[in-house]
Amino acid sequence: MIIKLWFLLLLLFLSIFGKAQEIVKRNVSDSLTQAKSSTTNISEVILQSAPRRMKLNNGNLVVSVAGNKDFKTSIHLLDVLRKTPGVAVDQEDGIFIGGRIAPAVLIDGKPVVMSNQELQAYLRSLSPEMVESVEVNTNPSSKYDAEFKGIIDIKLKKNTSLGWKASYNGNVYINKFNYRENAFNTSYHTGKVTYSLQTGYNEGISAYRYQALQRLANTNIMRTHTYQEDFGKVYNIQMGADFRLNDTNRLGINLRGNFRNNDRARNGSLFTTDKSETQTVLNTVSENPTYYLQDNYGITTDYSFQSKGFKLSFLGNYLSVKNKQNDDFINKDQTTANLLSYWKSDLINKINIYTAQIDVSQKMDNADLEAGVKYSNSDTQNNIRYDTLSAGNRFVFDPTRSNVFSYKEKILAGYLAYRQKMGNLQINAGLRFENTNSISNAITVDSVVARKYLKWLPSLIANYTFNKSSELFLSYSRKITRPVFSQLNPFRFYFSPLNYWIGNPYLLPSFTNQIKATYRYKNWITSFTVGKEKDVMTRYPLYNPETNVLEYLGTNLPYRNFAVLETSFPIRITKWWNLTSQITGYYNYEFRPYLDEVFALNIYNYEVRLNQVFSLPKGFTANIFAGYESKTGNSLYIIKPRYTIDVSVQKSWFDNKLNTKIGFSNLLDSYEQQLEFRHKQIMDNRLTHWWDSSRLVFSLSYNLGSSKYQVKETQKTEEENRTR
Repeated sequence: MIIKLWFLLLLLFLSIFGKAQEIVKRNVSDSLTQAKSSTTNISEVILQSAPRRMKLNNGNLVVSVAGNKDFKTSIHLLDVLRKTPGVAVDQEDGIFIGGRIAPAVLIDGKPVVMSNQELQAYLRSLSPEMVESVEVNTNPSSKYDAEFKGIIDIKLKKNTSLGWKASYNGNVYINKFNYRENAFNTSYHTGKVTYSLQTGYNEGISAYRYQALQRLANTNIMRTHTYQEDFGKVYNIQMGADFRLNDTNRLGINLRGNFRNNDRARNGSLFTTDKSETQTVLNTVSENPTYYLQDNYGITTDYSFQSKGFKLSFLGNYLSVKNKQNDDFINKDQTTANLLSYWKSDLINKINIYTAQIDVSQKMDNADLEAGVKYSNSDTQNNIRYDTLSAGNRFVFDPTRSNVFSYKEKILAGYLAYRQKMGNLQINAGLRFENTNSISNAITVDSVVARKYLKWLPSLIANYTFNKSSELFLSYSRKITRPVFSQLNPFRFYFSPLNYWIGNPYLLPSFTNQIKATYRYKNWITSFTVGKEKDVMTRYPLYNPETNVLEYLGTNLPYRNFAVLETSFPIRITKWWNLTSQITGYYNYEFRPYLDEVFALNIYNYEVRLNQVFSLPKGFTANIFAGYESKTGNSLYIIKPRYTIDVSVQKSWFDNKLNTKIGFSNLLDSYEQQLEFRHKQIMDNRLTHWWDSSRLVFSLSYNLGSSKYQVKETQKTEEENRTR
């Protein structure tokens, strides 16, 4: 049935496209005929060039969104990012730039106060016409938190009309299962105060498959198959007020809550044979039902004062996250259905984060001076208990798996930045310090790790404008990446009963130095980045041939060298056919000690993405997006090539108040991730991850009300990014 839908949609698109060609040709012919037979008197002619869709800001790519035909068929802003040069969105809607860097997402220059899942839902609730532009910053200056190796800054459209405004956005994703998203936003603007209310409700089922092969040389061969269905419900609400006290003072407050619960059904099998694959050693099936609950509460307050080139701003954040998860792990013999093992887990995770920062700036003719200070306090508490079914048919506490883990972190940071313009040359220099105090305590195993360090992190940006058509940017920055809480937490996170990964509380932060050069000629933008990262955080596999257990453990590598060459350019083939090309090449050299050996390989790979937009008759717009990723990987694993094709059609109604879209993402279901261990003399390990990203999508958005005032969005700190 799904395959038939694919081909029907493709045939529909091709027929519309073919009809469009005929109509365009006929209209052109008719216009030429009319031009020969009649004359029209024109009293005034106004020639206005179309705005440039891509430009540079301090060497960062800025892409216009609202009114950009490239994004007219995009379902939501997350779909826009998928088609934005330099940005990648994976099967789980994770956002990456510059290869595999997870960027901070800012709204109008401010980080948004949302968890990772909330952020994805929020981006899906924004239609392209609600967004003015997207800026991609792959080398942030010292003004930003040192954790930010990359930034995506989303500029919302701004208006100040009085009255109220409301909008509804609904999306339905259909495959074997379906998922529904609903968002309602409303605001009321009195001139001095703007009140806002945002609510959302999402629910549906998503599917995931995992397959693995584990084998050491001359040992048993184990094959793992896992299938998972996740039914989730998400409720969220945000309330805010923005007070414009006078021309120089503004005060804002925002309250939010997000409530999520998931019921997950995971079934798997483990099939183990001897090395000749003729004798069955183990053949089991497993069930892993899970119930997950998350409650988030957040408060944001901000104040700003601005007068005569001087600006002062204050931002305060509080975030509370509570996670509860209950798992059952039931393992049976495939042939006899006899129970082999049964254990339960009960997890409670609590996170509290407080942050406060003050920024000041002063304009001085052609120069700007900025300074700021920030304090953050993060506290996470994790308690997981395992109980195993004993021979007496009773569940007994399992101390080998259970653990109590706490992590506390305090960061005091500050920066000083200076910008000077001298003719066609502009210099932006900055220096940031970050003083970190952290302590992790794995109470059950009596392991305490305390760290205290002060780091100085400089940055420098220089740009030279040759003329209106061309400019050159050079930048340097030093960044720090602290391990996220899940990387430090020494708990077992199971893929299957014999396959899991464990956090490492002894992980060190990594430090990255990189240089970037960017050149623009009209709409053709090319950038080259080169850098080195020390104490790289990564995972490695460890296989026990006696127990057939495969663990993925965390560690720090000595260093890695990397480079990225990227170019993007739009091509207008005809009046009704626009093409945007993105070509990126990657280089990675990773120095990796592993099992008393050192593996260091030069890895090269590339990505190509083509976004084609067709302006069809009667206001229809069609889109074909195609992406290809070549073979890549690291010193241990090969990641096989993959590709994706998305198609969509859009139409607006009732003076653009109603917007409807239909599309099919990952049309050929070709975007699964396949990994293979390089060194077969050590281990034959093959992994495949598949998500149900191949879906038919229906989207509807409707705007009503008199106001077009866009309220200020809430904010999120880099510490909150690391709670995921």
